[in-house]
Amino acid sequence: MSDEPQPRQPRKGRAPKEPKAAAAPEGRTAGKAGGRAAGKAGDPAGAAADGPAANRSGSRAGSGAAGPAGAKEGSTSGGRPPRTGWRRMVPTWRMVLGAFLVTGLVLVGGFFLGYHLVQIPAANALATQQANLYLYADGTVIARDGEVNRENVTLPQISEDAQHAILAAEDRDFYTESAVDPQAMIRAAWNTATGKGKQSGSTITQQYVKNYYLRQEQTVTRKVKEFFISIKLDREQSKDDILEGYLNTSFFGRGAYGIQAAAHAYYDMDASELDAGRAAYLASLLNAPSQYDVITHPENRRHVENRWNYVLDGMVDEGWLSEGERAGMTFPTPKETTHSTGMSGQRGYIVNIVKKHLTENGIVDEAALDTGGYRITTTLHKDKQDALVDAVNDNLMDRLDRKNREVDTYVRAGGASIDPKTGKVVALYNGIDYVKQYTPNATRRDFQTGSAFKPFVLASAVENKSRTQDGRRITPTTRYDGTSERPVQGWPGDRYAPENEDHRDYGDITVSEATDKSVNAVYAQMAVDVGPDNVRRTAIALGLSKDTPSLDDAGPSIALGVATASVLDMTEAYATLANHGKHGAYTMIEEVTQGSKTIALPERRTRQAVSRQAADTTTAVLRGVVENGTATAAQTSGRPAAGKTGTAEEDTAAWFAGYTPDLATVVAVMGQDPVTAGHKSLYGALGLPRMNGGGAPAEIWGQYTRDALEGDPVQAFNLRLQPGAFESQPPPDSSTGPSSSGDPTGGDSGTPDDEDTGGGTPDDTGEPAGDGPTDGDSEGGTAGEPTGGDEGTTDGDTGTGTGTGSQDGPGGGDESNGDDRTRRPGSLTGTITQPARRIW
Repeated sequence: MSDEPQPRQPRKGRAPKEPKAAAAPEGRTAGKAGGRAAGKAGDPAGAAADGPAANRSGSRAGSGAAGPAGAKEGSTSGGRPPRTGWRRMVPTWRMVLGAFLVTGLVLVGGFFLGYHLVQIPAANALATQQANLYLYADGTVIARDGEVNRENVTLPQISEDAQHAILAAEDRDFYTESAVDPQAMIRAAWNTATGKGKQSGSTITQQYVKNYYLRQEQTVTRKVKEFFISIKLDREQSKDDILEGYLNTSFFGRGAYGIQAAAHAYYDMDASELDAGRAAYLASLLNAPSQYDVITHPENRRHVENRWNYVLDGMVDEGWLSEGERAGMTFPTPKETTHSTGMSGQRGYIVNIVKKHLTENGIVDEAALDTGGYRITTTLHKDKQDALVDAVNDNLMDRLDRKNREVDTYVRAGGASIDPKTGKVVALYNGIDYVKQYTPNATRRDFQTGSAFKPFVLASAVENKSRTQDGRRITPTTRYDGTSERPVQGWPGDRYAPENEDHRDYGDITVSEATDKSVNAVYAQMAVDVGPDNVRRTAIALGLSKDTPSLDDAGPSIALGVATASVLDMTEAYATLANHGKHGAYTMIEEVTQGSKTIALPERRTRQAVSRQAADTTTAVLRGVVENGTATAAQTSGRPAAGKTGTAEEDTAAWFAGYTPDLATVVAVMGQDPVTAGHKSLYGALGLPRMNGGGAPAEIWGQYTRDALEGDPVQAFNLRLQPGAFESQPPPDSSTGPSSSGDPTGGDSGTPDDEDTGGGTPDDTGEPAGDGPTDGDSEGGTAGEPTGGDEGTTDGDTGTGTGTGSQDGPGGGDESNGDDRTRRPGSLTGTITQPARRIW
C-alpha cells in the first residue's frame, strides 16, 4: 500500500453526483450548514480535521445532498411570504405612487402640449355674418338684408342694465374668475360622452369661444379645443372685449343673433335703450331661446318668469340693481309682432334702390356692403312713405278687378316725393310687393313721360329768351296755332305733324292755355322755336339723367315726352322748378355707420340750373293746369299746387307731376304684361275708357300731398316772373314767316329787346319788369301777389322794381333776394304801378 493518501471511496449504494452550479445566497448558506452537519455525522475524522479541505468537503456535501431542500426551507423562513389569492389584485403603495406620478406627468405634459398645439383660429363664418340695417329718417327699421340677423354694437352701445342682466344670468364672477371652470368642463364632457344630454361651458369666455371660433356640436374634441382657446383668449383680450363679443354672437331666438338684433326683435328698440326688466328677459332667453319666447310658447311662461326673477335677484345680490327698483318691476311681455324686417312690400325695393345709390355715389362699394354690418339711415319719412302707399291703394289698387278685367292685371304704379329745398327723397312707391313684382317702378326708365315733359320746353324757352318763327318772344301769353296735325315750321328734318288728343283743333291759343289743355301742336312747334338741343340741355340741368333713353335723338317730338325718364328723375326735375331753378342732385342717405365708424357722405352741391324767372314763370303756368286744366283732381291736396299731366303713346302710361312750395311728387301708372313684361295699353283699366294723368295719378297725388303735409302750415308760392310774362300779345301773323334772324332755334337775334333788358328795367309800357301777378289766390284772398321782378333787390321786395338787376342765364340767378321767404296768399308787397291781375 502506498504511503500516499488514498481517495475516499463512496458509500455503498450511492452514486456519485455531478457538481452543480451555486445556489441562491440563501441556498449557499443552507448548503454550508448541511455540509458541516454531514461531515460531522458521516466522517468523524473529517469532522475533527480542520482546514480548507474540510470546509470544501462540507460545502460539497451540503450542495450535493441537502442544498436544494435547504434553499427552499431558507426562503420560507427568511423573507415575506408571497401573495396569494385576491391579494394579488390589490396594488401596492409603490404602484399607486408610481401611477399617480405618471398620470401627473402625462397631464402636465398634455396641457403644455395642447396649449402649444391648439391655436386661436379664425372666426367661423356664421359669427362674422351681419345684416345691413336700413332705417327711416326717424330711426324706425325699414329692413335688414343678409342671411343672418345680426348687428354688431360696441359695449358702450349696450345699456349697463343689459350687461349686468347677462352677467347675472350666465356668469356673475366673470370679471374676477379665470377663463375656464375645469370642474364644469369635466362634468359637461362626461355627460356628453355618456349620453346624458348636451352640456355647454359654464363661463362666458367659454361660450363666446364656442359661438365665435368653433362650431356648435357637442363633442369631447370641441370641448378640449374650447378649453385651450379660452385660456389663451383670456390672456390676449380684455374682459370687456370678451363680453362685447359674447353679446354680439349669442342667439336669442326669433332669428336674432346678438343683443342689438334681439332688442329690436322683442321690443323694437336699440340695445342702448334696454332697462333692467327687458334686459332680464333677454338674458333669460339664452337658457332656451325658442322655448322661452312667451308669445309663441305661452305654456312656458311660469318657467320663464322664474328665470326672469332669478336674473333680477342676481342683479340685486351683486349690487347692480337696488331692492327698491326690483320690488316695483313687473314682467315685460315682449311685442307680439314687430316690424317685419324681410323684403316683402316696399322694403325690398327700397333696399335695392338704396344699395345702388350707395355704390353709384361711391359711398360704400359693393364688396364692402356685402360683408354686412352697415347701419344705413335713409332720408325717407315713415309717415310720408305710409301715406304714399295708402294713396296708391285707395285710388288705384283697390279699384282693380283682376278677375273680370284682364287689363287690370297690367296695372303698375310708381311714385316718388322730394323735399325741394333739401333734395331729400322722403317717399317712394315701387310696386305692390317686391316678392311679387321685383322691378322698381320709381326708378325704371322704359316708359314715356308724355306731356309731363312739356314744362321743360317752356322753361327752356324763357331761359333762352326764345322767339317764335315770326319773331315774337315766347311768354305764357304768346299765341300759337293749335290745329291738330299742323306741320311744324322751321324744322329741317322730316315732316312732323303731331295730333292733339282726340284730334281736337284749338285754333289760336296762348302758351298758358295750351299747357292747361296739353296741346301737342303748340308744344311741338315751340320745341322747334326753342331748339331741341336747348330743350334737352334744360331737361338735364333740371334733373333728368343724360342717359335717359330717347332723349338725345328726339327732334320736335321731344316736347311730347318720347324720352323714357324714371319717376324719380322726373321728381328731381320738378323739385328744381319748385326750388326756383336751384338744382341739387337728390339724396336718399342721411347717415351711414359701421360699428363706431361713420362713413363720410359726399357733399351735396346746388347750382342755379335755370334762372329763377324761367323756373317761376313755368310754375305760374303750371298752376293753371291744376286750377283750370287737366289736373283739377289734384286740388284735393288743399294747397297751392302746380303740375302737369302726361300720357304715353298707346296709353301705356299716365303721369301726374306736381309740387307745392315744400313738396314735389310724381306719380305714374304703367301697363305691363305680368308674364312677358312687355308694355301694354291701359284702355279700359279701372273700367274707364282710358287711363290719363288727370285720373288716378292726380287723385293719388292729391291724397298723398294732403296727408303728407297734414299739420304743416300752408305755404304760398313766392314767384318772380319773366318781364311781361302775362302781357297780352297779338296773334301770330301767318304772312310774316320765320323770324327776321332766320334762326330756326329762336335764339336771341342780337337786336334790341325793349321787353327784356334786365330783371328790373321798365318795359315799353312803363310797367316795372316782373310786376305782373304770380300767385292766384286759391284761398279766396285778394287778387294776387306781385313778384317784384327785380333780381337785384334784397329780401322783402320793398323796392319799386326799378333796379338794374343782372340778366339771368344758365348758372346765374337770384342768390341774394331771400326767395324762400313765406308769403300769405293774397298778401301784397312792393310798389306797383298798375292793378294786380289774376292770371287764370
